[in-house]
Amino acid sequence: MQLQELNNRFPESSAELLLCMSCLNQSDCFRAYDERKLICLAELYSSDFSTIEVIALKNQLATYIIDMQTSEEFSSLRSIVDLAKQIALSVATATVERAFSAMKIIKHRLRSRMGDDWLNDCLVPYIEKDVFYLIPNEDVIQYYQKIQNRLIKL
Repeated sequence: MQLQELNNRFPESSAELLLCMSCLNQSDCFRAYDERKLICLAELYSSDFSTIEVIALKNQLATYIIDMQTSEEFSSLRSIVDLAKQIALSVATATVERAFSAMKIIKHRLRSRMGDDWLNDCLVPYIEKDVFYLIPNEDVIQYYQKIQNRLIKL
């Protein structure tokens, strides 16, 4: 009865997603690891993975499981939550390093003659380039034309 209730509440794709993710469990040296399920997981997100990326993933997964089983850094992990925290820490560290690198470039170019507010205003678009590339230049020009009269018309 409980199984039927779960089947009624969750569509088949959600159940498939959970089954595919379960193979990332680190317990017993990745006893639940199943390359086929991870490939299936990538295929569920077809908008994020091209056919070529799925093919490349097959090779990358073989390396992944070897690294996970032999790395001391990952041997102490006990759950998917621990793995997510470990990966998030790496991403967060890389993001901070990227921000400091950008700050160094901007500070050096301007010969350290700027205040904190101006530095912050310069860093945000520099660090978040991918977001700012989506904003048309014409929109930025119109925004600044509306907020204040300028000495020179933009």
